[in-house]
Amino acid sequence: MEYLVLGFFTGLSLILAVGAQNIFVIEQGLKKQFVFLVCLICSLSDLLLIFTGILLFHLFDQYFNLYIELILNVLLIIFLIYFIYSKIKSLKINVNFKTEVKDVTTISILFKTLGFTYLNVHVYSDTVFFLGNFSKNFLLEEKIYFGFGASIASIIFFFLLGYLSVFFSRYALRKIIWKYINIFIICFMSLLIIYIAKETLYFL
Repeated sequence: MEYLVLGFFTGLSLILAVGAQNIFVIEQGLKKQFVFLVCLICSLSDLLLIFTGILLFHLFDQYFNLYIELILNVLLIIFLIYFIYSKIKSLKINVNFKTEVKDVTTISILFKTLGFTYLNVHVYSDTVFFLGNFSKNFLLEEKIYFGFGASIASIIFFFLLGYLSVFFSRYALRKIIWKYINIFIICFMSLLIIYIAKETLYFL
């Protein structure tokens, strides 16, 4: 049981950092768009990656090296640039929240969520690398408890983040407030691109 608790607080400490994925979950909560689906995909993805790191860490160097990290960084930068471009375009549009929800498809949200999850190199460094490395000296049963603890932390965090955003969406329904939220997202994502680009140049 102590390894379950250890995994929970270790996973929670990693996931609390503000990143592109968390901002996306908050945005979907504010818009009330497919919140359960987004939170479910993020949670299950974390569970999958956590146990991949824990159970396959002895093969880590073979399956995850600097070249793969470099490729993921480049793909994430491209993905974020496209996302920022769509946000800049949305600033010129009068947002109608009722029609906007209808215009969004399950497939588009699915691919966006998967993009923010699996193209984010920090998801791998936190789940696969850090948690896998941290637990490498545990017994197999202890690793499993540790993994479930970290996974529970992710599930609670994402669903809490998503549905708290739904609750606070009543304060974001004014178009001017939503415009400022989009500006914040654009600025944050732009800074994130600069940070990732600097990390990418480090590998070259």
